[in-house]
Amino acid sequence: MRSQGAGCIVDKLHAVPTPGAPAPAPRYDLILVGGGLANGLIAWRLRSERPELKILLLEADDAIGGNHTWSFHDGDLDLNQRVWLAPLVGCRWPKYEVVFPGYARTLESGYASILSDDFARVIGDALGPALRTDARVEAITPTTVRLAGGEQLVAGAVIDGRGAQRGTRLALGYQTFLGQEVRLTVPHGLTAPVIMDASVAQQGGYRFVYLLPFGPDRVLIEDTHYVDTGVWEPERLRANIAAYARTRGWTVAEVLREEHGSLPIVLAGDIDGFWSDLDGQPASGLRAGLFHATTGYSLPHAVRLAERIAGLADLSAPSLFAAIRAEARSAWKDQAFFRLLNRMLFLAGSPDNRWRVMARFYRLPAPLIERFYAARLHLFDKLRILSGKPPVPVRAAFDAARRLHPRQIRNFE
Repeated sequence: MRSQGAGCIVDKLHAVPTPGAPAPAPRYDLILVGGGLANGLIAWRLRSERPELKILLLEADDAIGGNHTWSFHDGDLDLNQRVWLAPLVGCRWPKYEVVFPGYARTLESGYASILSDDFARVIGDALGPALRTDARVEAITPTTVRLAGGEQLVAGAVIDGRGAQRGTRLALGYQTFLGQEVRLTVPHGLTAPVIMDASVAQQGGYRFVYLLPFGPDRVLIEDTHYVDTGVWEPERLRANIAAYARTRGWTVAEVLREEHGSLPIVLAGDIDGFWSDLDGQPASGLRAGLFHATTGYSLPHAVRLAERIAGLADLSAPSLFAAIRAEARSAWKDQAFFRLLNRMLFLAGSPDNRWRVMARFYRLPAPLIERFYAARLHLFDKLRILSGKPPVPVRAAFDAARRLHPRQIRNFE
């Protein structure tokens, strides 16, 4: 619903200019820099719920959304959220599968994916002239944007959504991946996504293959690694995909597209210092630290942030900064247990044995697994995850659990 009392910020730049003086810069209620998932959803939600606002979404490339696939579990969102997001969803399945050495499981839980082409088309059509592509940004402040060529834009607030910022406030592992959407010479035979096939050689980290069947002979094959650095080797990952296809008995007729990325996996950090470094600049998505600490999934956070911003009566830069910071701090507090699990995963055992942690996890009850992905674990869930014989050395797990500051993680031995 549209928030009560919301309206455009008074635009004092609409006064008649003094003869001979330069024309005033355009004034917007909100400018969003970077057309990724979070900013795209914010702009789309505002266009739907607050059409009276003057907004502008700036994207450096020729289309928003880049080249990505964003996925989520039904339980990650409530019914109303799934309804308003539905125009973006390209594929949905009623179940998914996981595979580990000597163990496989099908979970009867809905899973859906958004492809960047659909994201760009639906949101681009909705925004119309409120979207500018091929817009190179040279500098931003909380209320201004300077474009390449010198054009200056002024707004009540500017949201920076240009990806994760660099810094030392967070101790990170990484989920690196390369995916190829391919067309096969014969049908693949999959009846559901395989979100983890960890039966493959581990190659120095937790490695699994991710499969999304988009059609009878069309499938996304993604080679994914939980590793200590964000460095990735595209040729090795492409070779892994080709080898995996062969083990399945698949022959690739055509590679339709390729996507890759490196998602942060948070082990520990200083959230107040993280936001202090932003120095009053509203941010979104990875740049705001809004993602699932263990899985790297960011779509549920982006949906909630879009709804929160659409409901704000005051869209000034200080108000937006405070609201987004509160959202991020709340998510940080809620995910303390996930950071603990990440430290156990990355610090307490050998990289080639990390798969054992996840294999044990996927033997737990399905409702618990659903709450894990939604980051809504109960106290009993946490106790259940940690109970029993640990899949990593006990002493190493205890030592890893005690590391709460980035410096402690980097000095961990």
